[in-house]
Amino acid sequence: MAKQIQAVRGMNDCLPDQSPAWQFVENNLRQVVAGYGYSEIRTPILESTELFKRSIGEVTDIVEKEMYTFADRNGDNLTLRPEGTACVVRAGNQGGLLYNQEQRLWYIGPMFRHERPQKGRYRQFHQFGVEVYGLSGADADAEVILMTARLWQHFGMSDQVTLQLNSLGSNEARAEYKDKLVEFLLQHEAELDEDSKRRLHSNPLRVLDSKSPTTQAVLVDAPQLEDYLDEDSKQHMQRLCELLDDLGIRYELNNRLVRGLDYYNKTVFEWVTDALGAQGTVCAGGRYDGLVEQLGGKSTPAVGFAMGIERLILLLDTLGKLDHLPAAVDVYCMAGNDSCLSASLQIAENLRAQMPTLRVMHHLGGGNFKKQFKRADKFGASIALIVGEQELANGEVSLKHLRSDAQQETVQVTDLAERLAAIME
Repeated sequence: MAKQIQAVRGMNDCLPDQSPAWQFVENNLRQVVAGYGYSEIRTPILESTELFKRSIGEVTDIVEKEMYTFADRNGDNLTLRPEGTACVVRAGNQGGLLYNQEQRLWYIGPMFRHERPQKGRYRQFHQFGVEVYGLSGADADAEVILMTARLWQHFGMSDQVTLQLNSLGSNEARAEYKDKLVEFLLQHEAELDEDSKRRLHSNPLRVLDSKSPTTQAVLVDAPQLEDYLDEDSKQHMQRLCELLDDLGIRYELNNRLVRGLDYYNKTVFEWVTDALGAQGTVCAGGRYDGLVEQLGGKSTPAVGFAMGIERLILLLDTLGKLDHLPAAVDVYCMAGNDSCLSASLQIAENLRAQMPTLRVMHHLGGGNFKKQFKRADKFGASIALIVGEQELANGEVSLKHLRSDAQQETVQVTDLAERLAAIME
């Protein structure tokens, strides 16, 4: 027997028993963004490597260690996208969507990073994101945060997540702060953890969110970013906080909150939870007003967020929010014997035409009723429709309730859709 081929490490299948959770999450995401009038954008999985070097930053962990990059047969350097925002900006610039325009967009799809696989973090992972272009005010920041808060309401977990806010200021203010922070950290380099020592010379702001207790102890006396903020950034954050207060969105100010990507400025935010241990961030975002210009477009303000779907599903599962998802099948049709099969298949087809949202599965492969009922139960059907010779002769269907104690009944085929509609209400 030939050796079985396994999936690539960190790139997982979504098996049939897992897909209902994915569909539940994706349907809720789509429903919420549609309620805000946002439009979907789809970008290629493969992009020019230069796109991510220019946007994310060449000295970030993603570009240095995590990207899947290769030269194709033409010698072009290509990368499997590690995140979505740079791709959307590239598409917006190329498609003429951004300059002097307002765009409210969302995307969903697979991303790729060569990290150590662990629960809730994989090498192929799926991300949902929202992008707003052409709006510089704090009201745009407030809306994307409102959208995330509504998502938590949809999933019934608003009490399990906390919003944290910070401002990174302008690029100039952040550069000045970065110099002061590096100067301070160099005096305490021996006390830093190894990751922080490496980041000290490549991406020093990331030292601020180190999980190392010794590094955090050093940071107690470190310069504070808020002391270096420019006046415009201060006013922007003040207005955002006012709006969130007025709208009843609770938040915590966290002056050590930064983002792992170089392009953020002004507002940054994260929704965090205690339910997942170390994997505490559920959603992260902020403002990136310079990114469009950085990637060759005209200066365009922008704000958005992204969340990993695997981690969101893990959180929902941990909280027991996926325990009662609907089964994949509502109605299971079965024929008494081969002579009834054509009529039974036609009844199922008529139901699908009359009731497009009804999930109707027909038994295939023959077998007695015991086998057919076993299959109906396996697929979670709540109703079984039985077409035997007697039912066929009378123009009827026997309707059996599989998830309740209601009595089996006989229904005329012409009345079947109406009866099922009443049961499914």
